[in-house]
Amino acid sequence: MARVQVCSVEKYVQQIDARQHRLSADEGESLGGSDSGPNPYELLLSGLGACTSITLRMYAERKGWELGEIQVGLHFYRDDAGKEYIDRTLTCSGDLSDEQRQRLLEIAAKTPVTNTVRQGTPIATDWK
Repeated sequence: MARVQVCSVEKYVQQIDARQHRLSADEGESLGGSDSGPNPYELLLSGLGACTSITLRMYAERKGWELGEIQVGLHFYRDDAGKEYIDRTLTCSGDLSDEQRQRLLEIAAKTPVTNTVRQGTPIATDWK
């Protein structure tokens, strides 16, 4: 379904290849990186936000709803006890009723990447 290749270039700089697309990742200067790209948590949030926006757009198109510009704001938190959570805020420029907004919140809660993050997908790691 999805496949990427990540290559460590120098220090914490990472080259990410996804199909024909090349991205970069890095840590910020406060963690010893050169801040040449988003950090891994920012990339995780980006995937969640992109999936949310795409899914909402697809749903709205099927319903004939005009969303206009969609914005998905995401913030990853870790509290003092180590509990992690993500706040997600939706905004769109289209004129929607309260019922439409409520339905879109329900759809956002069921996007594919949301479900993957929530269920804690197992990760198998091997050496080649």
